[in-house]
Amino acid sequence: MTWSEMQPLLSQGTIDTLYMVLWSALVTLAGGLPLGILLVLTDKGGLLQNAVVNKAVGAIVNIGRSLPFMILLIALIPFTTLIVGTFIGPTAMIVPLAIGAIPFFARLVETAIREVDHGLVEAVQAMGGSIPTIVRKVLLPQALPSLVSAVTTTVIVLIGYSAMAGAVGGEGLGSKAVTYGFQRFENGFMIATVVVLIAIVTVVQLLGDGVVRLLARRGRTAT
Repeated sequence: MTWSEMQPLLSQGTIDTLYMVLWSALVTLAGGLPLGILLVLTDKGGLLQNAVVNKAVGAIVNIGRSLPFMILLIALIPFTTLIVGTFIGPTAMIVPLAIGAIPFFARLVETAIREVDHGLVEAVQAMGGSIPTIVRKVLLPQALPSLVSAVTTTVIVLIGYSAMAGAVGGEGLGSKAVTYGFQRFENGFMIATVVVLIAIVTVVQLLGDGVVRLLARRGRTAT
């Protein structure tokens, strides 16, 4: 396969991959952030201490994290079809991608929030700050560098998931690698898809690291 033949396939695969990753990352952020915060707030000594809720949410998150993505992808076919109308294509893959990543991201959020100095929380609470105020004004701002790092890690995981989704009609670079590389024994095309995936992951990691350093520098300047 010549470069002129590979280029349009790689371009379309990259577009589909970025589309899946972007939208599933947004859904993951919307679902995983509240879950992670809830795990911290309802834990022992938390502002909303509730053992029943904490254990229930923790169990759901643990179950979600323990399922291999390929199994989850296949198991969610009926649900994906119900939500999107089909289980094939980049739009359909957003559903299993997000569901697979939300528990992973929630645990990263929990870890980031726990790093916040509890003394700051107690100080704001002593001044009459409500729980929503403490979350918005203390927990999230103080944990922001760690949260950005968590988002970066999750996006990279989603890129890997999106490649696996190609095995069941998810389009993207994974699908192109299977269809035009593996099945046709085109090793050059397989290598090209790997190079593109590595490039995407590298760019995401560099951007994430840059934002984290910027936030950390601003935090030191503010103090």
